[in-house]
Amino acid sequence: MRLRGRKGIREELERQNDLIVLDPRQLKGKWKEHFGNDRPIHVELGMGKGIFISEMSRRNPEINFIGIDRYDELLRRAADKARSLHEEPRQWNLALALLDISHISEVFAEGEVERVYLNFSDPWPKKRHARRRLTAPGFLEQYSGFLNERGEIHLKTDSRSLFEYSLNSFADTNLRMRNISLDLHGEGVREDLVMTEYEKKFVEQGLPIHRCEVLIGKEALRHHEEQRATEREEAL
Repeated sequence: MRLRGRKGIREELERQNDLIVLDPRQLKGKWKEHFGNDRPIHVELGMGKGIFISEMSRRNPEINFIGIDRYDELLRRAADKARSLHEEPRQWNLALALLDISHISEVFAEGEVERVYLNFSDPWPKKRHARRRLTAPGFLEQYSGFLNERGEIHLKTDSRSLFEYSLNSFADTNLRMRNISLDLHGEGVREDLVMTEYEKKFVEQGLPIHRCEVLIGKEALRHHEEQRATEREEAL
């Protein structure tokens, strides 16, 4: 994707330091200090225009959200969306950060994040580009380094090839998966889940959305096993 931002966009972003973080590396290990509380932190990698992360922050004030993208223009658009959804003045539970995701481990300390969202990431369909996929083993290793005991990865994509690759990647790295769906909205739109801009378009076109959740932290795994045990007991 190539985006041409308006003239003076960097200066515009600098003026929005209540919401935008242009050098997130400086906050590694200090994100709770940045937000001014110790609430869980959820991160969207590749937020695009910020529709998903802004709506998530509005619906869930008890959680801190960070949207990350590499383009100035997308940060500007995401900031506009966030301000349109949230009343001001307010204490933000949202930060929009400028970063190439390949450097994500330079931004978060060990155990600093509770959840990672990968929404409609670039599928990089050519085999020689597989390592660039955000579910490639190298990226999964980075996520595991900063996700905490309750850590999870939530993946959504319209790309069947990326989804199949991702499931294999999760399995090859011995990660537990749950709630795997090949057609998330096949029986009706899931109102309990926030949709991205791409997702809304694909659903309107009748295209299937693939989704799964990946359990990283020990506490997340323990809670999942307890739920499964309860469900088995109730089925008897």
